[in-house]
Amino acid sequence: MVPTRFAWPYGGHQVFLSGSFTRWTDHYLMTPVEGSSTVFQAIYNLEPGYHQYKFLVDGVWRLDEQQPYVTDEHGIVNNIILVKEPELVSSVLRLEACNSDSSMELDNGFFRHPASVSGGTHRNPVLQIPDGEIRAFRRHITLLLSRYTAYELLPESGKVIALDIKLPVKQAFHIMYEQGLVSVPIRDDLNGQFCGMLSASDFILILMELHNNGSMLTDEELETHTVFAWKEGKYQLNREPDGSVEQLPGRPLIQADPHESLKDVALKIVHNKISTVPIIHKLEDGSMPQLLHLACLPGILKHICRHFRHSPGTLPLLQQPVGRLCLGSSMQKVGAPTSSRLTMLRPNDPLSSALTLLIEDQVSSIPIVDDNGSLLDVYSRSDITSLAKDSAYAHVRLDQTSIHQALQLFYEATGAVNAYKHCTTCLNSDSLHEIMERLSDPAVRRLIVVEAGSKRVEGIISLRDVFNFLLC
Repeated sequence: MVPTRFAWPYGGHQVFLSGSFTRWTDHYLMTPVEGSSTVFQAIYNLEPGYHQYKFLVDGVWRLDEQQPYVTDEHGIVNNIILVKEPELVSSVLRLEACNSDSSMELDNGFFRHPASVSGGTHRNPVLQIPDGEIRAFRRHITLLLSRYTAYELLPESGKVIALDIKLPVKQAFHIMYEQGLVSVPIRDDLNGQFCGMLSASDFILILMELHNNGSMLTDEELETHTVFAWKEGKYQLNREPDGSVEQLPGRPLIQADPHESLKDVALKIVHNKISTVPIIHKLEDGSMPQLLHLACLPGILKHICRHFRHSPGTLPLLQQPVGRLCLGSSMQKVGAPTSSRLTMLRPNDPLSSALTLLIEDQVSSIPIVDDNGSLLDVYSRSDITSLAKDSAYAHVRLDQTSIHQALQLFYEATGAVNAYKHCTTCLNSDSLHEIMERLSDPAVRRLIVVEAGSKRVEGIISLRDVFNFLLC
């Protein structure tokens, strides 16, 4: 038996080691290295040969991307180590003592090695997944969602809120803030129909109009200006000089019938770049349709996760690290193909910069980072409704209020109890299944991908990114 040192250098409260040498059933407690709060270690006696292992960090299975790893026969990705004969071990340990950053090397070609470092930029190796495997995966997910209808999303009890189109804008946004709503259906009682949605984006556009010389609304007008008038104003703003309309904001309401499949509901949300779809039941007598529920991607994702929770090995792709699936927006890496642009801001940047990016780049959130690119917080489109509390927006100058100050207003309005889910992170080594489980929580709208240890931002994975991979 050869004493072998294992290390987890990325922090945590409680770290366990498990592997093929423990039959994956026993977990070996690792202890912090003296003088360090982030490095845990354990010495385990192993027989010479190859061994697979993984770390259980605060209840979550983790892969060390800086060490060699391999996919086992069940499609699960594990770290792997080659334990050499005793006479060779001493030289290996001496080399490790001289260079703590040295990585284990395996000559066998099917093992994947740690990412190389070039010019200080970490480059993840790209996992080449056969197109046939991806097509089979998507076909399986599509068939699953096609078997179930929107009725599966209806809760046993609850309330669904809709706003009258004649409601003043100021009151409408105050209701959205009080009820914690990101978007809400608009009801036209006169015509007996639901005619649109009011969202956080509308609030942003109104604040930007107030900021730009008050050309559309003043704060006083918000008291009497109705939702209908605001929607008409948006329509006029999008008219071309010749009277034509470049883009009609007042497009027909995108809705779903309760008998539609979950697949069709998900595709409606993804293709139309919206956050929710109202499930509306139309009555045969021609009376006002019934609003049953607001369908959103977390509810559909929860349905998928529930199906695979006890058998994730059914689809091996679910166990692949998301860092190798080209999922979401990411930082441009040297030598990598063009990826979706990742926008980041500093805490002292003005709130107007964040709002402009949210609208013009059509993103739902922006990471807030320090000078080293390490994550501090996130400013999201839905955060804007917190300014409705006590009409705080009337005292906020978008170009003079910093993002940090705006976030403080958000936390004061929502309470610290929600803060821990506001800035939820993940690692590139986390499996697709783990990412799906976390995003199925309605309070977690996106995951910020960070580098282990430094918390430098590497990308963002949104709900729409996941569904684009699952279905499109």
